[in-house]
Amino acid sequence: MEQLLTIGTLLGVLHSMIRLATPYLYAAIGETLGQRSGLLNLGVEGMMLMGAYVGFYVVFTTGSLLGGVLAAALAGALLGLMMALVSVTFRAEQGISGIGMYLFGLGLSSLLFKLTLGTVQSVSGFPEVPLPLLGSIPGIGPSLFTHSVMVYAAFALVPLAAYVLNRTTWGLNIRAVGDNPQAADALGVPVAAVRYATATIGGLLAGVGGASLSISALNIFQENLTGGIGFIAVALVYFGGWRPVGVLLGVLLFSFVSALQLWLQVTGVGLPSDLAVMLPYLLTILALAVSNRRAGQPSALTKPFTRGA
Repeated sequence: MEQLLTIGTLLGVLHSMIRLATPYLYAAIGETLGQRSGLLNLGVEGMMLMGAYVGFYVVFTTGSLLGGVLAAALAGALLGLMMALVSVTFRAEQGISGIGMYLFGLGLSSLLFKLTLGTVQSVSGFPEVPLPLLGSIPGIGPSLFTHSVMVYAAFALVPLAAYVLNRTTWGLNIRAVGDNPQAADALGVPVAAVRYATATIGGLLAGVGGASLSISALNIFQENLTGGIGFIAVALVYFGGWRPVGVLLGVLLFSFVSALQLWLQVTGVGLPSDLAVMLPYLLTILALAVSNRRAGQPSALTKPFTRGA
């Protein structure tokens, strides 16, 4: 038990928390943009899997980390575009469309993995780079401020998304389309174009989030690598009240408990391993039940838009 009370252990948990938070942030921030425009995307998991596979395969075959990220982003964006086509143009039920997209991404990534790689391989991913000045702080520098560029980019998305949503015309259009698409359309806002854009960007970020696992955090690819991260990211958007900063807090809370349960198992605390693994998910369910926030929910979320309806 004394091991759990040391500063070193706490810093180790915080370091793991930041690394674990990265794929959730990419996926959840992208999903936040989509939901603010009225689109619920339950296919995030499938998009992350495709991004993870494509990014890994490009790095595995070419050695280019930048190429891997760009390829993962493109793969995710294409699936996001497909989601928009089904949900916006064809006005299909968003929940069912998202599940279909998840199954498509899951199946295609598994098939391509078997055809091209066959077995689990590894690559040299993004190295950890200390932030200037902050990374050299004794004690906390290596733990809190020494990560890969994929980690830094994920956290930079939070203020960027908040600025876009609250300080730009495009962000105003996103919020207007998500709250009252008929009124937005009457004012000349291209509802379908806005939703296409947010769905595509959300898919792009989900793809990069998948790549953050396969070429940064784990440096491998295997079937179902994401293990439910995409679905948790969707739940964290609700927990965060559809605000980027709120989503960040939810992601950090979930990631902290996830990191803590890993350390609990390593240190041999008398806690059943199955219960330890369940802790982050139980916390998510409890937090959602307690918060039950609807104040920030876009009024037109999951509702297809029909001009003049």
